[in-house]
Amino acid sequence: METTATILHADLDAFYASVEQLLDPTLRGKPIAVGGGVVLAASYEARAFGVRGGMPGRKARELCPQLIFVGGNFSHYQRLGDAAIKVLDDFTPVVERISIDEAFADVAGCTHLFGSPREIATVIRRRVRAELGLPISIGVARTRHLAKIASQVAKPDGLVVVDPGTELAFLHDLPVALMWGVGPATRARLAEIGVETIGELARTHSGALTRLLGPAAGEKLAALSWNRDPRKLETKRRAHSAGAQSALGQKPAVARVIVPTLLHLADRVASRLRARNRPGRTVTVRVRFADLSAVTRSITLEQPISATAMLAEIAGDLVRGVLADHPRETISLLAISVSHLEESAELQLDLPLGLADEKRRPGSQKGLARFGADRAIDKIRERFGKQAVGYGTVALEAARSVPDEFRELAEKEL
Repeated sequence: METTATILHADLDAFYASVEQLLDPTLRGKPIAVGGGVVLAASYEARAFGVRGGMPGRKARELCPQLIFVGGNFSHYQRLGDAAIKVLDDFTPVVERISIDEAFADVAGCTHLFGSPREIATVIRRRVRAELGLPISIGVARTRHLAKIASQVAKPDGLVVVDPGTELAFLHDLPVALMWGVGPATRARLAEIGVETIGELARTHSGALTRLLGPAAGEKLAALSWNRDPRKLETKRRAHSAGAQSALGQKPAVARVIVPTLLHLADRVASRLRARNRPGRTVTVRVRFADLSAVTRSITLEQPISATAMLAEIAGDLVRGVLADHPRETISLLAISVSHLEESAELQLDLPLGLADEKRRPGSQKGLARFGADRAIDKIRERFGKQAVGYGTVALEAARSVPDEFRELAEKEL
């Protein structure tokens, strides 16, 4: 591990809402939310009332009757996000962008040019504010994980530098919810054994964490709680999987909800795989229930796939298996991901043997026909836009609460 804190994590504050307030000055200082049926992002003024991203719009209005909803300026989000990351590029080539509004940067090699990491972070914040009109928070530490936590502590619009001699004292008093990888479900499980701070997590026996969270998650969180994070920055990252999810609010676990949602998700994922010619072998689904508990299921196929209908049907089988083993009346989220992606995979043709699963085999006549239909749809969309043609109006209807433009901003390059 480095002996000095040189890793920066820069995170634009309430990015989407801040952009809207920048574009329309009459919104500044007011509680606003991007979205409509679902809150996609909320300003800090709205968060003070308990409004959060992913919350149903009706509940958000109940919490904050004066809440102002805006539709979203997606081209401006991309433009301003790119411009903010470009400011980091002006100081160091070692920049790892992890989303549209946040990135890591290692300034170890440029302190002789621009000053200490604190001074560099201060100038970055000043430039982003002056050139773009946006607030940005930065955390500085020796490790990626601690730098990201420091930027969260710095919010809104602040700077926190964690010196090496103060790392554990800084880290152990903070809530476990700030840790990368601790969501509501994991936080609830940890609370059941009396773990609410990172320090309490660090002092918990490894066996107890393994039993509670599984060996992989338990070991990872235990290491991070002691600031053991050897990961280096990756300046040219490519996604190892492609995924999409849909927050449903509280919907009945029935076919009329599940089928169109999975078809829409499969469309989003498969179209990305085809665009980069990177089919994948492993299909994973995630089903989250009303109590925020979640179950995942996966299957690894003989041949990689990128056909929309094929992916939707396989995902449907997996979801039905989850619901058979965990019968619930209500679901709150569905997700599909495809991993074990292959580069320019050669398709192995199947003999016409009349197999029962022929339409799910990429090399069969039916599989090739499905892929051909997908490619035709891809070409129509390239020319006339994504809304020109789809896989059924019910699929498009299922996704209108969250525009695809918003989802695409978070998708990694394949």
